[in-house]
Amino acid sequence: MPNVTTSLADVKTLSDYDKERLFNAIGEIITLSSYAKNLTQEVRENRFSKGKICPHCSSELVVRNGKYKGKQRYICKTCKKTFSDFTYSPVAHSKKPIDKWLKYAKCMIMGYSIRKSAKTVGVNIATAFFWRHKILQAVKKYMGFGSVEGVIEADETFFRISFKGNHKKSKTFSMPRKAHKRGDKAKKRGISKEKVCVACAVDRAGNIIMDLICLGRMTHKQLEGFYDGHIGGNSIFCTDSHKSYIKFTQNLGLDHKRVKTGHYKEGLYHIQHINSFHSKLKKWIKNFNGVSTKHLSNYLYWFKWLQFFNEDKEIVKSKNFLVHSNSNFIKVNIKDLKAKSPLPILI
Repeated sequence: MPNVTTSLADVKTLSDYDKERLFNAIGEIITLSSYAKNLTQEVRENRFSKGKICPHCSSELVVRNGKYKGKQRYICKTCKKTFSDFTYSPVAHSKKPIDKWLKYAKCMIMGYSIRKSAKTVGVNIATAFFWRHKILQAVKKYMGFGSVEGVIEADETFFRISFKGNHKKSKTFSMPRKAHKRGDKAKKRGISKEKVCVACAVDRAGNIIMDLICLGRMTHKQLEGFYDGHIGGNSIFCTDSHKSYIKFTQNLGLDHKRVKTGHYKEGLYHIQHINSFHSKLKKWIKNFNGVSTKHLSNYLYWFKWLQFFNEDKEIVKSKNFLVHSNSNFIKVNIKDLKAKSPLPILI
């Protein structure tokens, strides 16, 4: 056991800056430990907020069934299967303690790379990679597609198709083209099938809709399929002058305000918020040195989550991020992640 008196004497020799860093580090360790103890209870409250439900058959005839290795078990009287608070979640079947997952969630909130996260948490790189994408798929389900209403600003942004990843061991995928060097530009200028289109909409209340919609330029039919059922009645749709929005808003009976090319505002209506949103998104995505197209949707919902909880402190964000990712029943396994299509099915 370390000599406390000697340790305190060493602390006194530190500069004020180092003392502050040490104080913050100790405070974070204590906070993380406290959150880890209560995290299971928070996940349970979120999962069973409307009563206990069986993740296997959705029956409500569920009772407690003792504990296994200190973890509460339940049994369904309908299908006779047992489950725990973390069945069908990113943490399910993990041999690592929950505090490591919490620490990893903090690395994601900080925007660390896979390698840096692995080193910080003390897991290997492959584990760090799969943890990230297990959490992201669960966060995507938690956030949902969403809806917008009132004064809505809509626009699209584009990302070059990326097959980033190690495909040498893949038995189902072969590169359809020569690999691009990092920083290369697309062969075709402007908008083409070499880029994936991400449709986005924000309203004045802060609600957000965004996801992949197509390759290249979108059509009004694709916009209808994307937004139908997710726009409140009597909404005002503010867009640029792209012709696809004209037919789309007419078919859905929306009040359409078009901002002319070269302008950002037409009276009270503008698209400044959506342009600012795109700028933040592009800057944030850039930190990852390219995101493969097959995982891009998950990253979009990750960014969406960060926008909704941007006022929280980092340590609180970390806890909420892990709680939310484990709040829904979702089967996430390594096999499915490996088999994910390099180009997702788009509208």
